[in-house]
Amino acid sequence: MKRVYNFSAGPAVLPEEVLREAAEEMLDYKGTGMSVMEMSHRSKAYDTIIKEAEADLRDLMKIPDNYKVLFLQGGASQQFAMIPMNLMKNKVADYIVTGQWAKKAWQEASIYGKANKIASSEDKTFSYIPDCSDLPVSEDADYVYICENNTIYGTKFKTLPDTKGKPLVADVSSCFLSEPVDVSKYAVIYGGVQKNIGPAGVVIVIIREDMITEDVLPGTPTMLRYKIHADNDSLYNTPPAYGIYICGKVFKWLKKKGGLEAMKEYNEKKAKILYDFLDESRLFRGTVRKEDRSLMNVPFVTGNEELDAKFVKEAKEAGFENLKGHRSVGGMRASIYNAMPLEGVEKLVEFMRKFEAENL
Repeated sequence: MKRVYNFSAGPAVLPEEVLREAAEEMLDYKGTGMSVMEMSHRSKAYDTIIKEAEADLRDLMKIPDNYKVLFLQGGASQQFAMIPMNLMKNKVADYIVTGQWAKKAWQEASIYGKANKIASSEDKTFSYIPDCSDLPVSEDADYVYICENNTIYGTKFKTLPDTKGKPLVADVSSCFLSEPVDVSKYAVIYGGVQKNIGPAGVVIVIIREDMITEDVLPGTPTMLRYKIHADNDSLYNTPPAYGIYICGKVFKWLKKKGGLEAMKEYNEKKAKILYDFLDESRLFRGTVRKEDRSLMNVPFVTGNEELDAKFVKEAKEAGFENLKGHRSVGGMRASIYNAMPLEGVEKLVEFMRKFEAENL
C-alpha cells in the first residue's frame, strides 16, 4: 500500500494509526458485533464514545467547567449564521476580516443585524494580520469575531485582539488543537474538524455557559439554538456519530503524542523547514508577512503562473497531492496539519530544491 503525502487544506490528512484502528473496528466495534456507523446514538456503547471524546478534548484544551462542548453539524459555515442568531442581542457585532471565511461570516451576520468591519487586511490580499491592539470596538457590540488562522491565505493571529471587554468569538477550524490555547479568553471558540481533527461533517463549538440563553433572534430554527444542543448533550437529534468517533480517536492520539505543547513544538519544527527554504529560495517565495505566518497553511508562488502549474503537476506525479493553491488566489499551498509527518515536509522541500535547480 502506497500512501501519498497529502497536503490538502481539508478534508485533510489523518493519523495513519487512527485510520488503521478504525479499519480494524469497522465490522465489529469492541465486541458489539456492529460498526459504529450502524450503531444507535442512544446505545450504551455510543454514549461511552461521545462522553470519552468530550472528556479527552476538555483534558487536551484544559477547557474550564463553565464552558459547554457541542458536537454539531453544518460545518463552520453554518456557525456564520448560528452565532448572530444566538448572540446578537443588540443586533450589533464587530468583525475583523482577515480572509475569505471571516468575510463570509461578516456578510452572513449582516443579514441579522449591523455587522461592523472594524479591521481588515483585504487591502493587501489578506497577506497580513492587522494591528488589533486598539480597535474601534462598538460600545453596543454583542461580540467581536475573528477567524484565527486563515486557511486560504496562510495567516494566523499570534496575539488575540483587544476586544475592550466584549466577548471574543473565534473560528479556529484550521488551527484547532495545533497548539495550547487559553479557552477562557474566548466566549466562543469553534471549528470544522475536517482540517486537523477528523472527517468532514462535524463542527465543534466550545461556548461559555453565559452565552447560551433562550433569548435568540425571532425565527431562529430549533436546530440552530445552542441551548437545545447544550441541554441535550449534543444528542438532540442523531449526531454525526462516526465522525465524532474518529475525532475521539484523534484526541487520544494527541494525548499519546504529549498533548498540545508537544504538538506545537512539532508543528513549529515542520513549518520552519518549509519557511526557511522559501526564505532562501531563488525561485519560490512565501506570500505572507513573516510575523503573521501560519504553522498550518503555507502558501507560496514562483511568480509565474505556468511554472506554478508545472510544479503542481510534477509534484503530483512525485506523490505530493493537493498542493494547488485555493482557486481564489492561485499559486501553491502546503497544509501541514498535525498528522502531516515531518518526513513529508522534508521530502517536499527536497522536491522543491530539485524543481528549482531544473527550472531556474
